[in-house]
Amino acid sequence: MKFHLVALSSLTLALTGCVLAPDVPSQAKALEATQLGLAGPTAAKTAEGWWTIYQDPQLNRLIDDALRENPSMALALTRVRTAQAQVQATSAATQPGFTLDGTEVYQRFPERDIVPPPFGGGHYWRGSVGLNLSWDLDFFGRQAAIIAQSRSATKAAELDVAVARDVLSGTIAEAYLALDQSYVLADLARRHEEQRQNILDLTIKRVKAGLDTRSELRAAEAAAPQARLLRLQAEANIDLAVHRLAALTGRGADAYANIQRPKIDLTTSLVLPNQLPIDLLKRRPDILAARARVDASVSAQEAAKAAFYPDINLSAFAGFAAIGLDNLFVSDDRVYGGGPTFHLPLFDAQRLKASYRRASAESDAAVISYNQTVLQAVQQVADQLTLLNSYKQQIAESSEALAASEDAYRIAELRYRNGLNSYLSVLNAETAVLNARRTKIDLVASQAIARVTLLLAVGGSFDPEIPNALNGAAS
Repeated sequence: MKFHLVALSSLTLALTGCVLAPDVPSQAKALEATQLGLAGPTAAKTAEGWWTIYQDPQLNRLIDDALRENPSMALALTRVRTAQAQVQATSAATQPGFTLDGTEVYQRFPERDIVPPPFGGGHYWRGSVGLNLSWDLDFFGRQAAIIAQSRSATKAAELDVAVARDVLSGTIAEAYLALDQSYVLADLARRHEEQRQNILDLTIKRVKAGLDTRSELRAAEAAAPQARLLRLQAEANIDLAVHRLAALTGRGADAYANIQRPKIDLTTSLVLPNQLPIDLLKRRPDILAARARVDASVSAQEAAKAAFYPDINLSAFAGFAAIGLDNLFVSDDRVYGGGPTFHLPLFDAQRLKASYRRASAESDAAVISYNQTVLQAVQQVADQLTLLNSYKQQIAESSEALAASEDAYRIAELRYRNGLNSYLSVLNAETAVLNARRTKIDLVASQAIARVTLLLAVGGSFDPEIPNALNGAAS
C-alpha cells in the first residue's frame, strides 16, 4: 500500500509540470511604521467606555442603548457570525468525511453481460448499502490556505464591529455635544432677549421724559424681536439634536422626552495629555481590520497557487451488495476497499492562471487599501492636533475680545442711562457682546468635538505612560 501511494505521488508530481502558476510580482507594498513616524512600543488596548470620562449618566445610557439597538452594530455582528460559520465550514473540509449510502433497484439483467445465468435475462432486485470514507490529505496546503483566509476574514469582521462601535459612540458624543451647545446658545439668546427688553423699557421711559425721540424707540422695539428670533432658532436646534440622538439610539419619537439637558463641563472633560504615544495608531480597529484583510488576501493567493497542484485524497468503503433482497446482508456479499485518489489539472491552465492573477490583484488592492487607511489616519491625527492647538489660541483671543466687548457694553449702557450716548451706540455694543459670546461658545464646542475626534483617531484612549511620545497635543 505504501509503495503504491509513493508511486502515485511521484506520478502526480511529475505531471504537475504541465500546469504551473504564473510569475505575478506584487504591485503594492505595505507602508512600514518607520515611514509614518509610528515606530515604538506596542500601545495598550483601546479603552472600553471612553465616554464615561464625561461623567454624564444620560450620555452613558444613550451610547449603551445605541450599541445594543443601532442597525449598524447589528449588521456588523451579523457579518461576524457569517465569517465564523465560514471558518467552521472550511475547517470541516480537512476532516475525514463519512457517508452512509444505499440503493435498491428492481431491474432486468441483460442476457449477455457480466451477470451470468440464471440472473442474466431475468428480473431481480439489486441493492447495495455501505459506509464511505473520504479524506482530503491537503498535501500542498490549499485547504490550509483557505482556512487561514477565513480566519483572517473573521478577524477583520470582528474588528469591523469595533470600528462600528467607535464610529457610533463618537457620532453620539458629537451629537450630544451639539445638544449641549444648543442649550448654551439658547441661554445666551434668552439673556440677550432680556437685556434688549430692559433697554426697550428704559427707552420708553426716556421717550416719555423727552430724553429720546421716537426714532430711538423704534430701533429698540426692532431689536427685541431679533433677540427672540435667535432664541427660537436655538430652541429648534435643541429639538433637532434630540431627534438625531434618538435616531442614533434606534428609537423614535417616544424617546424625545427622555433626552434632557446634558450635564457636562466642556472645559474639564476629556483633557488631553501633554504627550501622545507615537504608536497609538497601531491599535486603531480600522487599521487592524485592513491589515487582517491583507493577510486574508495573501492566504487566498496561496490557495489559488495550490490549485495548480494535485488534490490527493484517501477513500474507503465497506458494506454489502447483492442481487435479491434476501441476500443483501449475507456475510458472503460484503464488499470493502480503499486507496488513494487524485485530481490533477492538465487542460485547465487558462482558468487557473486567471484565478491566480485575480487573487494577486486582489492582494495588491488589499495592500493599497491598507496604506490608504493608514495615511488617512495619520492625516486625521495631525489635523486634529492642529485644530486643537488653533482652538486653544482662538479661545484665548475670543476671551479677551469678549471681556473688552462686555466692558464697552457696560460703559455704553451707563452713558445711555445718563443721557450721554444714543441708543445706537448701546445696540452696537450689545451686538458685539452677543457675537463675541456666540463665537466663544462655538469655539469651545468645536474644541470638545475635536478632542473626541482625536481620541477615536488614536484608537480610543490616551496613554501618557508609553515612552517615545509625540509632542504637541493641546489641552
